[in-house]
Amino acid sequence: MKKLIYSFLLTSVLSFQAFAQVSIENILLEIEKNNKTLQANAQNTEAQKLAFKSSNPLYNPNMEYDFMYGFPLNAGNQTDFLVNQAFDFPTSYSKRKQLAEGRISQSDLQYNAGRQEVLLEAQQTCLELVYRNKLQIQLQERKAYTEGLLESFEKKLNTGEGNILDVNKAKLQLIEINKDYQLNLSQINQLTQKLTGLNGGNDIIFLSTQYPTIDSIGDFEELYAEIQSKDPTLKFIEMDISSAQKQVELSKAMALPKLEAGYRHQAILGQRFNGFHLGTSIPLWENKYKVRQSEAELSTSSLKVLQYQNDKYASSRQLFEKYEKLSLTLNEYKTVLSALNSKEYLDKALAVGHISTIEYFLESNYYYMAYNNYLQTEFEYYATIAEILKFRL
Repeated sequence: MKKLIYSFLLTSVLSFQAFAQVSIENILLEIEKNNKTLQANAQNTEAQKLAFKSSNPLYNPNMEYDFMYGFPLNAGNQTDFLVNQAFDFPTSYSKRKQLAEGRISQSDLQYNAGRQEVLLEAQQTCLELVYRNKLQIQLQERKAYTEGLLESFEKKLNTGEGNILDVNKAKLQLIEINKDYQLNLSQINQLTQKLTGLNGGNDIIFLSTQYPTIDSIGDFEELYAEIQSKDPTLKFIEMDISSAQKQVELSKAMALPKLEAGYRHQAILGQRFNGFHLGTSIPLWENKYKVRQSEAELSTSSLKVLQYQNDKYASSRQLFEKYEKLSLTLNEYKTVLSALNSKEYLDKALAVGHISTIEYFLESNYYYMAYNNYLQTEFEYYATIAEILKFRL
């Protein structure tokens, strides 16, 4: 019976390892290519860029033609023809171009920030799947071993060597294990469906039990300096200041007179007149308060940067402290569990009759509770690191 159990466990482990060849990095590459949200964001980004590029055109040229009958009849007729081009004060075009270039760069940063959110969600899903897969292997082991114990107790009962109490205890234990087994399997299925959804509906099977190798995070201040230099959201908000400054300069340029130039032709009483047309408009009403509005928006952008920097520093510090505490706890678990062979001792003690069935199940449950807490801590450790290093995605 034991040979069958171990054979089944070995087959299960090997099947997990066969699918473990797909790495989290490969899955993230697939999701980045297939995710519908990212595809929509990419198209929206291109639309925004085109809108910014088209925000600096000349006004449409204007053409006018007038034909007037003379009165009395011998007064003759008069015709007027005008081709006219209006344009803003020349400096406004360079300001518009600089503003558009800044907004285009911000569009790329906005897309990248959204991309990192999607990839972080996918990465966290993969990490939880690693945790669930490892837990499933443990539950499968417990399930198979307890089924073997139950079969052994039932045989002993049938031959008169056992008792019904051991059988009932094994059945109750198996019910609890089956419950956890099915619940964990349900969680694996849900996470797999979530991963498929993130991959644009394309199926992904991820049965890895290996967390990715991660270099040491190092000192917090060095880490935060890297976050500041790479975080797309921070860069986006910082560029808001530059864009707001350009908007102030543009508003001032737009407060200058608009100009127009063109060609005029006039014919009356057999005489023709040709010449140039020059004109201007004085912006008394159109741009009223625009400069003050732009200056207020510039002040708002500066405050937003300071607020985001403060919030980002605080949240990064909290995550880093959580990472340090989880690292300490995880190392403690590893040290204790690596030196602890209580499960092996319990199996031997039960086999030779040194402990009762109820003692065996109580002690083994205590061991598995500790091991499950270790698996949970391990998952939280890697999930916290992933969140801290989101800016590297």
